[in-house]
Amino acid sequence: MSKLNQQKIPVTLDNDGNIRVGGEITDLAELLSQPAPNWKLVRERDGLTKQSVDVTWIEFGEDGFFKSRHDKPAIGRSLLMSPFSSFFTWQTTIITEIAEQREDYIKFKTENSNYELFKLQ
Repeated sequence: MSKLNQQKIPVTLDNDGNIRVGGEITDLAELLSQPAPNWKLVRERDGLTKQSVDVTWIEFGEDGFFKSRHDKPAIGRSLLMSPFSSFFTWQTTIITEIAEQREDYIKFKTENSNYELFKLQ
């Protein structure tokens, strides 16, 4: 079984007692008081689970670059889990099939995986 490569973000304590995340000073209270996740994504093949406060669905143009952002899933879109920055929680490949969909649940297939997304709250 191969190990997935994940980006490591360095967290350090400088000489002045400041917490630095990725080189930038971070407020400890803010870091520890993140909102509770509202979404849970489970990958079928290995049970990998990711949680986030919010989700969005993104579409890419023919050139492979970001084209638009959507509130609803659809074939041809990818799921992006918050935060919506370069430190996002998870991004799927493009959706190829939606097997089941309700307001609080969606089961879908992507180019290389099958997923279930649950709304927690």
